Amino acid sequence: MKQLGAAIIGCGSIYPLHAQSVSEMEDVSLRLLVDRDRKKAEAAAAEYGAEAADDYRDILTREDIGVVHLCTPHHEHAGLAVELLAAGKHVVTEKPIAESIEAGERMVQAAAGSTAQLGVVLQNRYNDSSQTIRRIIDSGELGRLIGMKGIVTWHRDEAYYARSDWRGQWATEGGGVLINQAIHTLDLLQWFGGLVESVRGSITTDVLEGVIEVEDTAHAHFRFTSGATAVLYATNAYAVNSPVELEIVFEQGTLYQRRDCLYLYRGGKETLLCEPPLAITGAKSYWGTSHRLMIRDFYTHIREGKKFWLDGAEGIQSLRLVKQIYESSRSARV
Repeated sequence: MKQLGAAIIGCGSIYPLHAQSVSEMEDVSLRLLVDRDRKKAEAAAAEYGAEAADDYRDILTREDIGVVHLCTPHHEHAGLAVELLAAGKHVVTEKPIAESIEAGERMVQAAAGSTAQLGVVLQNRYNDSSQTIRRIIDSGELGRLIGMKGIVTWHRDEAYYARSDWRGQWATEGGGVLINQAIHTLDLLQWFGGLVESVRGSITTDVLEGVIEVEDTAHAHFRFTSGATAVLYATNAYAVNSPVELEIVFEQGTLYQRRDCLYLYRGGKETLLCEPPLAITGAKSYWGTSHRLMIRDFYTHIREGKKFWLDGAEGIQSLRLVKQIYESSRSARV
């Protein structure tokens, strides 16, 4: 089988997950790592046996590179994706799809006019717990979905923002805890709940005021067209990075995700349904393992000529909810 050539643009904190995932596939060859900081690109390339570059534009005409991974700051996603898709390169971009709805829509339009595909990394949909929840919702075995709760309590300090000048700014990051850390949980809530009818919410900067422009804390309430509701609380102001919590309430039982394990509570009895797989190091990994699953699935769809399900149109849904929460918060202050 002919190998697919891949490139990664952006050699920051997230790129190793992409590089490792690509390196594990026998039918894919990681050929180029790109970063404006040439030293970063060279260090990454040396680790993975690839070429290094500080300019992505050579990719546009390289016939040996068919797939490009975007691990760049949020505000760079749209410009790169539009150009790469126009050149016929498949693009898989880290979340969020972009920093603004307008930028995200440009990416969706570019994919619609391209022979190549656009995929958005919302890897938590591949978690065993997420797949189990979705299966139970679709089967109706616990009756009607009534309500959901998502809680994200993580820690990001001044040093975190000082390491990257694009973070913490509306123009470049597009927001704070909602668009960066909590977007995965927000995406799951809307994937489970379906079409959203109304959104109310508010944002505050409880700890990092004067350090960042954006929010470090947020809460929101959603009503779905099905009649179900959901609440979300997210903060970067907690003392540590605590595991994400989910609660999914049905007519005939409740699902709980605690410490990355999924439980069913029904008839006064709690049953463990699934727990995350062990990482190679022996430590449980809530997001790393699913990165591999999502990326491998993207390449499988490319190989088979099938439309990838987590495309731009799907990926932009969680971004729309983020922006609606921001707008709701601003409106309430007027």
